[in-house]
Amino acid sequence: MIDFANGSVFKLNPCSPDEVGPAVAPLMLYGEQIVAAFKAVRDFVVFTDKRIIAVNVQGLTGKKRDFSSLPYSKIQAWSIETAGSFDLDAELELWYSGLGRVRFEFKGSSDILQLGHMIASFVL
Repeated sequence: MIDFANGSVFKLNPCSPDEVGPAVAPLMLYGEQIVAAFKAVRDFVVFTDKRIIAVNVQGLTGKKRDFSSLPYSKIQAWSIETAGSFDLDAELELWYSGLGRVRFEFKGSSDILQLGHMIASFVL
C-alpha cells in the first residue's frame, strides 16, 4: 500500500494516457475517461474525470501492483506549487478526510496550473 499518511512523493513526468491506460482500464467505470497521466520510473498516476488512480509497481518483475483510488468527491482542500527558476519541480498536495495529505511532485515541464484548474472543476 502507498503510505499517503506520510505525504508520499512521486516524481512524475507527463506521459501519454495510451501508455498507462491499459493497466487501469479494468478498474475504470463505464464512461470514465482519463484526463491526464504521469509516470515516474515504474510508478504512475492517472487522473480521470472521477478520481485519481495512483499505481505503485512492486517486485522485481513489476507484475505486482498496488492501485489506490482517490475520489475527487472526498478532497477537502488542495494546494499547487509552481516550478521556479532554481526549484524546477512543481507540487500538488491534496487533503482527504480520514486519509490525510497526499503529495505528488511533478517535473517543471508539467502544467500544474491546468492540473489545479481541473481538480477545482471536479471538486467545487
